[in-house]
Amino acid sequence: MIGDYMKTKEKKEKKVKITIKNIIYFLVFVVFMLYAILFYELYFSKKVYATEETSNVPTDEVKISQAEDVNLEEIISENTNNGQREEYEVREEVLEYITKYRTNTSLPKGIVQVVQEGRQGTQEVTVKKTYQDEELINEEQVSQKVTTASINKIVEIGGGKGTSNYTPKVGDTLYVTSDRLSVMVDPDENSQKVATLSENDSMELKEIQGSWYKIESGTARGYVKAECTTYLNPNQPIEDEEEATEQGSTSSQSASTLKSNLSFNMQLNKPSGLSLEQFKKVLTDDNDKNNIFANNAEYFYYIEKQYNINGIFVASVAIHESAWGTSRISLEKKNLFGYGAYDSSPYNSAYNFSDYSESIDLLARVFVKYYLNPKGTSIYGGEVATGQYYNGATLTGVNTRYATDKNWANSVYKYMQYLYNKL
Repeated sequence: MIGDYMKTKEKKEKKVKITIKNIIYFLVFVVFMLYAILFYELYFSKKVYATEETSNVPTDEVKISQAEDVNLEEIISENTNNGQREEYEVREEVLEYITKYRTNTSLPKGIVQVVQEGRQGTQEVTVKKTYQDEELINEEQVSQKVTTASINKIVEIGGGKGTSNYTPKVGDTLYVTSDRLSVMVDPDENSQKVATLSENDSMELKEIQGSWYKIESGTARGYVKAECTTYLNPNQPIEDEEEATEQGSTSSQSASTLKSNLSFNMQLNKPSGLSLEQFKKVLTDDNDKNNIFANNAEYFYYIEKQYNINGIFVASVAIHESAWGTSRISLEKKNLFGYGAYDSSPYNSAYNFSDYSESIDLLARVFVKYYLNPKGTSIYGGEVATGQYYNGATLTGVNTRYATDKNWANSVYKYMQYLYNKL
């Protein structure tokens, strides 16, 4: 009996298990069918669920999208192939040094001597160029990074008794003005150094080669930078005006002689020959509302003595570019020439100077180094001209690469005539 009961229980349990298994299969099948129906309805059914009704909105007010007719590739092509393109160029450029002037009352007026040589640095400049049909139509500096810092040049100018315009000649005894002065084998700052002289050391002038003097000092023989020397004996201070004159003052040229040198085609890489007082005279003017030119007239004289350039030409460029010192750039940035300004953003790109003497000095050097002399010409401080923009040392030659305004040369010359006629 017990055995029969156990068999009957096992059969019942077996039947129950089979029933649960079948239910599970059935549920899986149902789920599968539901997914199949849903998939068919989504992707294959052509059944319409909403009918189109007539709108009460007037047909002339209905705006129909034309998106299906727009060719995006064609629009992009038109925008990028309109003949205009931009490219960026990274250049390594010279970072010109700044000249700092300071007055020395122990020197007679007219004396200019270098007490610290300037050293140019280098900078990486990023320039954006815009082309229209492959023609360059705009060039703008967008960033700059100094890679080697420049060293300021320090110049002492006479502010004491007397006036001197003396130019050293062969046979003169000269004295070192800078703290250290290298004596080179050749008149080239890249040549071999043979000796070093100290401030106030004496030397005999043997030969003049541009901005270099061939000298002899004790056992040292070679070439030194002329700008770092003076004919004034530092051990014999000048006591009065007469002594200053005796040590080599030369009289200024007459007004008629100076005027006779003026012409539109005159060579601008030669000094005008005006004295310090004559520069002050012609640059004191009623048009100079802020007295900028009157107060800085001496620096146009000093650039002549240092860089062999016509100071009246530089002053005329400054007057023209700054409208007699009234432009915003000249007033707020002490930049009389708009130097560094690009046409697209003149104020922001223009260089900023701490005083007007710095901009006058720098622009004189820029003209001499890049515009007024052929490549390889010995110029100031032992340097040579790059001649990068040289097209002749005349107003027309400078205008070729310096200014986009084709009438620039004529405008500058009118100011030169105006100033010369005030002598």
